[in-house]
Amino acid sequence: MQPSQPKIVVAKSEDYRDNYANSVQIRVSLWDFVLMFGKLDQVASDTVNIENFQGIYVSPQQAKALLGLLQQNVSQYESAFGEIRLEPKAGSGFIQ
Repeated sequence: MQPSQPKIVVAKSEDYRDNYANSVQIRVSLWDFVLMFGKLDQVASDTVNIENFQGIYVSPQQAKALLGLLQQNVSQYESAFGEIRLEPKAGSGFIQ
C-alpha cells in the first residue's frame, strides 16, 4: 500500500506582489542560487539601466526542479505558438 499524497494548499502572503521582469541575473554559491529580477531599460544606444527589485534564493535542488518546469513549459509554449527566438543572443550581456 502506497502512502497517500498530502493535500497541498497554496496561499499568497499579505506582502505578495505581482511584478514584471525583463532582466534576470543569476549568482551561484555552494549552498544556493540567487535569482535577481529587475527591469531593463535601454536609455541610449550605449546605455542600459537595470533596476533590480527582487532577489530570490533557492537551493540547488529547487533550481534544478525549476529548470525542469521551465523546460517543460517553454516546450509547450513553443508547440502552441512557435519557436521563441532570443534577441540579442544569450551571452551578449543582457541574458545572464
